[in-house]
Amino acid sequence: MKPRHLILSAILVIAAWSWGTRNARALNPAVQATVMQTAPIPESQVPKNIRDAVNAPDRPADDKALDAGRQPEQVLAFFGIKPGMKVADLFAGGGYTTELLSRAVGPTGTVYSQNASFPEKFKKIGETWHARLQKPALRNVVEVDKGVDAPDLFPVAPGTLDAVLINLNYHDLVWLKADRAKMNASVFAALKSGGIYGIVDHSAKPGTGAQDAGTLHRIDENFVTQEVEQAGFKLVGESSALRHPKDDRTWIVFAHRGETDRFILKFEKP
Repeated sequence: MKPRHLILSAILVIAAWSWGTRNARALNPAVQATVMQTAPIPESQVPKNIRDAVNAPDRPADDKALDAGRQPEQVLAFFGIKPGMKVADLFAGGGYTTELLSRAVGPTGTVYSQNASFPEKFKKIGETWHARLQKPALRNVVEVDKGVDAPDLFPVAPGTLDAVLINLNYHDLVWLKADRAKMNASVFAALKSGGIYGIVDHSAKPGTGAQDAGTLHRIDENFVTQEVEQAGFKLVGESSALRHPKDDRTWIVFAHRGETDRFILKFEKP
């Protein structure tokens, strides 16, 4: 076979493999692109702005008590949160992640902290969030009171955010039946090219999809990846910092806080 024909054959083989991989993933959520899993970042390599944010002496004691299980230094460093960034915290809850982001981006950055209206059952969480945002240390935070599937989710011009995070709450959006397609489209539109969409959540068993979202409060990471990539994002990284191999993924996450096997997925807007 002539060299020219060998090259053509190789191109066709690669094209067929690429087409098959893309279509296999579209048809089967359990099929995921191979992404190198990153080991935990050495403490000496965690950027100073993130170390200072986590170690701020005036952070609430209740927040600090969660740090050992949530490893915020690892999460923020993996997602590349830097001073001066414009970022968003979706489904912020009581604002644990919002405050860390606020301190990490500093006075030249901005954080958009989003929550929908809190039902009576969760009113106390809403009160904690509102009170937190009044702190002088969080004056760079913009409160966003609307549902994640609102058409005007972010009060920003398109293509202006550097990062958007959802920390341990994507599964809640599933069982609460939020329109994630609209949400992910809004995130895609708001992010810059190269902007990061970071998602951390409790791992369900592979192949279970969303069936455990409202019971065990877990979700299959391949299910999340498929939904997010349908909005145009590309999965570019995964950290093992919150992996707990001894977790068999069969128990409700509140039973042993901080000990669940969790995925940390980094998506990028092309």
